[in-house]
Amino acid sequence: MTIDLVKVNDYIDTFAALIDEKKTNEYKGKLHVGVDLGTANIVLAVVDESGQPVAGALQPASVVRDGLVVDYVEAVEIVKELKGQVEGLLGTTLTHAATAVPPGTSVGNMKAFSNVVESAGMEMKRIVDEPTAAAAVLGISEGAVVDVGGGTTGISILKNNQVVYTADEPTGGTHMTLVLAGNYKLSFEEADKLKKDPNRQREVFPVIRPVIEKMASIVNRHVSRWDLDQIYVVGGASCFDEFEKVFYEEIGIDIIKPAHPLLITPLGIALHSTK
Repeated sequence: MTIDLVKVNDYIDTFAALIDEKKTNEYKGKLHVGVDLGTANIVLAVVDESGQPVAGALQPASVVRDGLVVDYVEAVEIVKELKGQVEGLLGTTLTHAATAVPPGTSVGNMKAFSNVVESAGMEMKRIVDEPTAAAAVLGISEGAVVDVGGGTTGISILKNNQVVYTADEPTGGTHMTLVLAGNYKLSFEEADKLKKDPNRQREVFPVIRPVIEKMASIVNRHVSRWDLDQIYVVGGASCFDEFEKVFYEEIGIDIIKPAHPLLITPLGIALHSTK
């Protein structure tokens, strides 16, 4: 199926503007919260009963690695801080939330994600896998969603509005950073900053292109046996302008990447909190 990409991008642009400008939208009914505990960023998204973005906040973090919470105390503190920021903007208390985990996450690790949210003062409503959360924003019932995060890349196949296959591979933005660190002889922190500098994207992309080609090859192993017309790519590590071109060259299936790919999954988590 083909999505209305203009409509999807407008929806995501609205949420991105709320975060950048630290504003809120008017809303009706109950508020629904999604908390995305990512490898490189933690994002809190709020939507209303109709699923419209109301508010959000983001903070870089390194409290999750390869789908595992490695700094529980700091994770809780960051979520508390983001919650407090958004509550201050809204003038109300956020009491419930959903979160998401990479596909195939063990029950024990899922509990750790849940505990972070609950320790930050919100009751856990639901835990979904990350690509399924993204599919809710994209509005798709058929196809593949590839969520390229900092530490892992999640793959979900949807048929007739049901997830029929999931996988998670230990490859993502962290591996790009490591390659840049080696190439430029930088610390990990310096290389990560370089990777995220939009003014140097054209310079660094040829260096990390082999990582993306390998990533696409791994994804292709999972999707090749399915009859797919499109692959939808989301996640912060897919932000490079030519990312989808490399994926298409390797896989040979149309690659669709919405605006602000980092923000797709957090919004989808909030949408699942309404269910």
